[in-house]
Amino acid sequence: MDDTLKTADEVVEPKLTQVSLEPGAKNSEVLLSMESLIKGHISTIETLTTETRKHKEMLDDIFTNDPTYQEHDKIAKEASKVKQGTRQQILKQPQAAELDKKVKELKSELKENLGSLSDYLQEYARMAGVNEIEGEDGEIREIVYNARLIKKSSVFSNR
Repeated sequence: MDDTLKTADEVVEPKLTQVSLEPGAKNSEVLLSMESLIKGHISTIETLTTETRKHKEMLDDIFTNDPTYQEHDKIAKEASKVKQGTRQQILKQPQAAELDKKVKELKSELKENLGSLSDYLQEYARMAGVNEIEGEDGEIREIVYNARLIKKSSVFSNR
């Protein structure tokens, strides 16, 4: 990849194989096509990530070299420190400390419940063969999934 600037229109996307979902298509052909499509998207995402990082660094350099911006940034950081100090002082008050603790507990409980709900929905969809469920309020909700890829750690790849 060269170091010249590229606009978003100039980023070259790889040619991706179309997935055949025809009834006569063999599962292995579909899987290979899907794998090719996934690999193409991973490559495109990595290219865009690299380009974005490079351009962000260049933009950050512009801000770093602008004296007016640097002065305003310094003032903003000082104001932020004062604000954070005031926040910490207020949180020392018993009522505020109690409420802060309660908010953290509720957020933790919410996160746990969302995780459990995700697991239950996935199992419900698998067992029932549907991707919708009616809530207690009569509202029909669609079950959706958000799959992500993460790199495997080399520690775990020795298996």
